[in-house]
Amino acid sequence: QPPIMKALTSETERKIRMVQLRTVSKREKILFPVVLLMLVALLLPDAAPLLGMFCFGNLMRESGVVERLSDTVQNGLINIVTIFLGLSVGAKLVADKFLQPQTLGILLLGVIAFG
Repeated sequence: QPPIMKALTSETERKIRMVQLRTVSKREKILFPVVLLMLVALLLPDAAPLLGMFCFGNLMRESGVVERLSDTVQNGLINIVTIFLGLSVGAKLVADKFLQPQTLGILLLGVIAFG
């Protein structure tokens, strides 16, 4: 477990077994991303494209109609997109914007959380 979880929870809390209270129907699994995206688009339009991609991925997986496309997206395509996203963000990044105490603090928190 990540160190941050160990620091914020007791050993007995980490040993608790979480059981599923009820089975979620296929209809709920398909409707959830659609309703979520509509709410986000109304309340936080700037976040709609990002959440839209998450919702689209869930919808593809849960519908079962586009199985081959879903497998491709979950495996190979996500790695390629991650590389291109990192390259494009890195290409636009200026050193004086990156090397600020706030940014370095966020990076340090990430290293601690996942280290």
